[in-house]
Amino acid sequence: MRGNMNNMMKQMQKMQKKMMKAQEELHEMTFEASAGGGMVTVTANGKKEVTDVEIKEEVVDPDDIEMLQDLIIAATNDVLKQIDEKTEATMGQFTKGLNMPGMF
Repeated sequence: MRGNMNNMMKQMQKMQKKMMKAQEELHEMTFEASAGGGMVTVTANGKKEVTDVEIKEEVVDPDDIEMLQDLIIAATNDVLKQIDEKTEATMGQFTKGLNMPGMF
């Protein structure tokens, strides 16, 4: 019985190390999304921190600020969705088959 428990603990520690490494790699990744045919581009890292926003000069119209705001929102939401999907795909492999509520 004791040997089984030790083996299980070693397996859990291995899995935890793999999870931490995967999460670190995910945080270092760069994600990018555009809106308006490339008029607005938002770049973020895997920690969901926006690292860059590029706005093409021709989309800046003082009479239509709402359109520019909408493009920024669309690109930002898209990049965040990409990060969520990649996080789920990457971290989900560790929780598959484990019925552990609240993990991810």
